Amino acid sequence: MSNSREDNDVSASTEDRVNAVRGYKATLHNPRVSDQAKQHAQDVLDNELQGDKPRQDLYSARGDPNKVGFRVAAGLKAAQKNPRNSERGKQRAGEKLDEMSRQSEESS
Repeated sequence: MSNSREDNDVSASTEDRVNAVRGYKATLHNPRVSDQAKQHAQDVLDNELQGDKPRQDLYSARGDPNKVGFRVAAGLKAAQKNPRNSERGKQRAGEKLDEMSRQSEESS
């Protein structure tokens, strides 16, 4: 069996590559999938799709290369307001937000 992009329906389009990454990652976490299929999915992710690179390319193509940082900050803000989080968890989320803020100020 070949591991080429054509055989795996992995298109050159950035959005298609992101969707392919999602599918292969889902395969890795699905308990109903054979070990052979999981190994194949891991090989494709490592050797053909370069991990999260397609996602970064998609954000850059859309003109928002900092999308990941924006989402992290949104998640940390949500963690601070989540009543299910411990006080220590809320405090750590705030510390990480402060650190992200300092890093963005230093890079500007």
